[in-house]
Amino acid sequence: MARRWTPRQFLIRRRIRVAVCVVAVMAASFTAFGIGARKTVALEINGNTKIVQTYAMSISRLLQEQKIDVKTHDLVDSTSGNDLTNHDVVRVQSAYQTTINIDGQQVPFWTTATSMQQLLAFFHENQQNAVKVTVDIPNVYNQLTGGLVINKKGPVTVIADGKSSVAPNGELPAASILDSKGIVLGKNDRVSVETDNGTTILRVRRVKYTQSTKTVTVPHGTQTIVDNSLAAGETKVEQQGKDGEKRETFDNTVVDGVVESSKLVKNETLSVAIDTIIAVGPQKTETQDSNGSGSGSGSGSSSDGSSSSSSASSSDKLSSSSSSSSASESSKQSSSKPSASSSSSSTGTSTTSAAPKPTPTSKPTTSTPTPKPTTTTPTPTPSTGSGSSSGRLWHPTVAQAQTYAAGAAAQRGWTGAQWDAIVWIWNHESGWSWSAANSSGAYGIPQALPGKKMGTGWQDDGAVQIDWGLSYFAQRYGTPLKAKAYWLANGNY
Repeated sequence: MARRWTPRQFLIRRRIRVAVCVVAVMAASFTAFGIGARKTVALEINGNTKIVQTYAMSISRLLQEQKIDVKTHDLVDSTSGNDLTNHDVVRVQSAYQTTINIDGQQVPFWTTATSMQQLLAFFHENQQNAVKVTVDIPNVYNQLTGGLVINKKGPVTVIADGKSSVAPNGELPAASILDSKGIVLGKNDRVSVETDNGTTILRVRRVKYTQSTKTVTVPHGTQTIVDNSLAAGETKVEQQGKDGEKRETFDNTVVDGVVESSKLVKNETLSVAIDTIIAVGPQKTETQDSNGSGSGSGSGSSSDGSSSSSSASSSDKLSSSSSSSSASESSKQSSSKPSASSSSSSTGTSTTSAAPKPTPTSKPTTSTPTPKPTTTTPTPTPSTGSGSSSGRLWHPTVAQAQTYAAGAAAQRGWTGAQWDAIVWIWNHESGWSWSAANSSGAYGIPQALPGKKMGTGWQDDGAVQIDWGLSYFAQRYGTPLKAKAYWLANGNY
């Protein structure tokens, strides 16, 4: 007997068909994803290249898979940006810190250059301003800095102790070149590399620290006092002035026999300046009549009181004027002052209310304070080494900031139009001012929002701001040209 069809059987068969289709689609999807997600990538680490197979979707994930430790200043880039695609080339370059000198300001600079010549070339590629750039080598025997070759392409001119010579093999490290020339470095000596009209120069500067003193004259001043024993308008020199002296001690930094900087460390007074004291006679005063209707004796008593009051007033002014001078000066002045007349006049004063005290027509000349000599504060100059008080690129000028950025950008391969895009964006954002602030909270050359995310020193250090800005270009847009295109479309980046 044939099996009878029922709606239940139809429903079961339909569910089976749907399940089979779902499984088939999922299997096909996983297969396609596996084939598509599997990538062959060329991974280049400090010039050494290897081919790897990966399913990673980003560069950071690939580096984690390969257990590659990337430091903060290391450069990582890819032919397709941050997203990883098949047949990409991913480059990782380890950075080390050296010191560059931009127009006399020493700046720690992280670089991936393999030679000093290459490092200088980074700055020359995007150079637009006449800024002098040299590379300092704090320790020529250091494996990372002094161990770098100077110039792979040819000879090097060595300048030391006023003499110039040529080292034919530019592929040697700085320490080897100096040793071959018999140049022995002192612990404070400076070594730097620079280029001049295509010539690579390895320069040694001899540094010594000395102390010097000098004697400085302190000018004396002039004081004027009122002497009642002198006639009106008469003058008399009571004390002849004399200049003082002080000894200043300086710590000096001497480079190649020339004082580069001086710092005042001690100030001793050898002799105190003595002011010239000039006595002048009192001004004439007019006596006013009393307003009361007393007897003749009362009037006479009142006038005596007036004269005694005037004498006391003059004595008070003399005392206050002379109190500002030294003790020796006071003793000389007391012999010439009629201080006794004040007390004797006071005893003869009437007890009744007398006429008002006469007011002098002019006030006696006040004392002239002794002028203090002005001292010139030596201009501090950056010290060598990583302990410089100037930090990195501390409060840079526009030219210094652009020079630093040009070298840092060239390390990433951003020259020509890419560099022009950086200049254009930061001209519009901040005018290349390290202190540019926006009401929104954006700050610095790249106008980071908020500014503190740029890291330690973000408020003052142009190098910190530029390093962060270039990293931002790379991570968000890939290149400065793409960032500029976004800026033109949106008015920001």
